[in-house]
Amino acid sequence: MVAAYLEPEVAQEIFGPPDGIVAWGPVGPAELSVVPGGFRLTGTWNFASGSHHASWLGAHLVVHGPDGEPLRRADGGEILRTLLFPKSRASMTDIWHVVGLRGTGSDRYAVTDLFIPERYTVLRDPKITPRQPARLYCFSSSNLYASGVAAVALGIARGMVADFTELATEKVPRGARQRLCENQVIQSQQAQAEARLGSARAYLLSSLAEIWEAVGETGDLSLEQNTAIRLASTWAIDQAREVVNTLYHSAGATAIFDNRPFERRFRDMHTASQQAQGRQAHYETIGRVLFGLAPDTAMFAF
Repeated sequence: MVAAYLEPEVAQEIFGPPDGIVAWGPVGPAELSVVPGGFRLTGTWNFASGSHHASWLGAHLVVHGPDGEPLRRADGGEILRTLLFPKSRASMTDIWHVVGLRGTGSDRYAVTDLFIPERYTVLRDPKITPRQPARLYCFSSSNLYASGVAAVALGIARGMVADFTELATEKVPRGARQRLCENQVIQSQQAQAEARLGSARAYLLSSLAEIWEAVGETGDLSLEQNTAIRLASTWAIDQAREVVNTLYHSAGATAIFDNRPFERRFRDMHTASQQAQGRQAHYETIGRVLFGLAPDTAMFAF
């Protein structure tokens, strides 16, 4: 999403090589000073998912005006500056010792008094037109984060359904005479899980497809469309979590062993749903917009 705002040769330098991957985390404690030709940066950032494979890192900082107050977008969110630098210039700290999604390698990184030329930085302000116009750049990174995490959640849940189906056709619980799949309660739970997952996926994909087509005509993403993406994404994460919870418990003691896939899917699902994209508070902000009120939080970030 940042490439279209960089000078073409800078974008080519960063993203052109086969290993041209950028990782970054949310705004962290940092100091930025303006110097001739660019900036000097000192700071620390967490949650750099994909950092083990990245060749470049990015740092987001809030931009302040002459009065020292943060500059804000029309929706009230803070305007950020993203600074890009080679991963080799940062010190990495292994902090990603977590319950689930361990493979993302979302570690911490820090730099001290690092000079970054201005051409390797981007102001994340909707008023700035990308150098390479395209429908994609009408969307924000937050739109992609929301729908992306929702897709991961749906995938985890779909895997749980497949694993549970295989188990239920084989397992006869202790004290029972029939396989799990012949139990009427299990049959009902499986059907409801399929409905939850299928409807959430359809809602998410149809919303994104409709908005994608509309943005192609208007060249702009409205507040209502932003809200629709957030609602469909949050709902998909919720429904995926419900499916995983139900089937995990239905699998019984089999689910607790680490040589079976159930416990890992349970951990991954609950880690994904704890991420900012799954916050229950999103529903309150969405509700405000649906009632015609202004959002009370800047959930539509850069």
